Amino acid sequence: MRKHYRLLIITALAFCLFVPFGYAAKEDKGPEPAEPAEEDAPVKAAEPYDIGVFIPGVVAGSPLYELLVAGVEKAAAEYDHVGFKVIEGGFNQAGWEEKVMSMAATGEYELILTSNGAMPWVCIPVAEAFPDLKFLIVDAILPDHPQMATVLYNQVEQAFFVGYLGGLITRSNMSGATPDLKVGMIVGQQYPAMDRMIVPGFEKGAKAADAAVTNDFRVLGNWYDANKAAELANSMMDAGVDVILTVAGGANQGVIKAVQERGRYVLYLDDDNYALAPGTIVGCAVLKQERVVYEKVKEAVEGTLTWGEAVILNTRDGYVDFVDSNPLYEQAVSEDVRAEMAVMLEDMRGGRVSFDVPKFW
Repeated sequence: MRKHYRLLIITALAFCLFVPFGYAAKEDKGPEPAEPAEEDAPVKAAEPYDIGVFIPGVVAGSPLYELLVAGVEKAAAEYDHVGFKVIEGGFNQAGWEEKVMSMAATGEYELILTSNGAMPWVCIPVAEAFPDLKFLIVDAILPDHPQMATVLYNQVEQAFFVGYLGGLITRSNMSGATPDLKVGMIVGQQYPAMDRMIVPGFEKGAKAADAAVTNDFRVLGNWYDANKAAELANSMMDAGVDVILTVAGGANQGVIKAVQERGRYVLYLDDDNYALAPGTIVGCAVLKQERVVYEKVKEAVEGTLTWGEAVILNTRDGYVDFVDSNPLYEQAVSEDVRAEMAVMLEDMRGGRVSFDVPKFW
């Protein structure tokens, strides 16, 4: 390279010696050299986007939490830069805030995803401590918080579906129906959405089928004691209840087993679970939680989710429904009951019949 520079300098000096003073040599530039083509700018890899999934309980045996995990897993699989980790918080609600705070303190996550009506209030102090962290909370509602997006389901309509079926069954000639017009509910605990949406919706549905139907309502006190749940179910059946809606988390198995043994019926919420006990589980009213989580996580990753937004989803939106397409439903429920149920479902899905969500937050 140095020899090349020296040769250029010598050539230039020689040229100057042969040019007369006062004469400006005209430079023959020739054709303009083509501009070198710019290389394509390298594509910048997307920054890692990590999601902390907090389960206020345990995943196994809880349909909504199982659906939540399935939804985030499906969404994350569509991106190379998105990952998630599931943390189970257990059943002690007093410890949830500390556990979510610990998740936030790691600095690992861009988003905390969770599900439960209590979780917005659990997450408020965490949000205050970590103002850059975002929270997506489904099956809950808290409007206008700048770090949160919440989605609430119309569980008045969800519970109405199974309440109406329960009312039809208890007055029917199905083999497990008793002469008493009694339905029942076993719930793990009481909370605002239970008291303001699920219980009223269930009772409204049962009485829409027959105004004389009564509801035997029992509270387990936790979400795991299957033996106690079985005892409650037997007590209710002793009193003439022939169809029970169970909303008791992991304790649902105790209800199902007791009802199976006595040839009565179970109603189920949140997912298509006829296969858990064919012929015993006769109705499943579902929330499309997997779909909601999948859609909302993608919006969060792509930067299109509106923070501070609180959405309420209904039957007419397609996120609340009853599973009448499963052959196990057709096998378990008599044709006359299914015919009456079908009329109601058509009205609900078409928006001709709907129920408002009372404000409880």
